[in-house]
Amino acid sequence: MKVDSPLMCRGVRGAITVTENTADAILQAVSDLLSIMIDANQIDPDDVGCVFFTTTPDLNAEFPAVAARQLGWLDVAILCGHEMDVPHGLKHCLRILIMWNTRLRAQDIQHIYLGDAISLRPDRSTSTTLLKRQ
Repeated sequence: MKVDSPLMCRGVRGAITVTENTADAILQAVSDLLSIMIDANQIDPDDVGCVFFTTTPDLNAEFPAVAARQLGWLDVAILCGHEMDVPHGLKHCLRILIMWNTRLRAQDIQHIYLGDAISLRPDRSTSTTLLKRQ
């Protein structure tokens, strides 16, 4: 990162598969993924413009935003929705897109894909090493 880099709004992406359609499983998956995304990128909630959570239609037992609020993200704008129901798409998948104000270059942002969601971006599969450090 260059010290004199301009402040930019960048997207930080992440995805994880959820073991089952229960509130506990969804909240745990969000907590795991969001925590790793925060740690990997040193994200301060005060620098976050907004967060989008999506789930595949087979995950509807709880709003993912509940877990973000439990992590203390009380003043961040959050929106939850469903992904398109594509027949060959990954099932039980939860995605996060954080719109973050940072001086990092786009190529320096760590996007996190965990569980079977690694198949969405196999080029990012090395990010799973972050989970093993938790």
